[in-house]
Amino acid sequence: MNQHIEWRLPRTPRSVGRARALLAEQARDWKIPDELADTAVLLLSELMTNACRHARVPVGREVAARCVLSEAVLRVEVHDASDAMPRPRTACADDESGRGLALVDALADAWGAEPRPYGIGKAVWFELRAIRT
Repeated sequence: MNQHIEWRLPRTPRSVGRARALLAEQARDWKIPDELADTAVLLLSELMTNACRHARVPVGREVAARCVLSEAVLRVEVHDASDAMPRPRTACADDESGRGLALVDALADAWGAEPRPYGIGKAVWFELRAIRT
């Protein structure tokens, strides 16, 4: 049986920390092992940061985070109203940003981005194999 939860947050930098806290709390409720939860929280932070920083959308649009836990996989999605798909880039050694998707690629078992089915914006997601205790 799948369990899921979704949060809608303002598209502001403050929402990144709020999303991390909400996922950490939900991971405890779902009894997800700490290491897996820590990785999920880190990767959610990267996707939320991208949505809040780079999505070119009208003022007032929200960002949604959705988490789905099955017996085998934790899937985390971040939805925003921008149609622009994320593109990994190579950051230089002295760059202060630009490593988020590389981190997602390195730590997630799978990840991707796709247009939202109802036509506005996109969902960027990652999956981690979930072995619950």
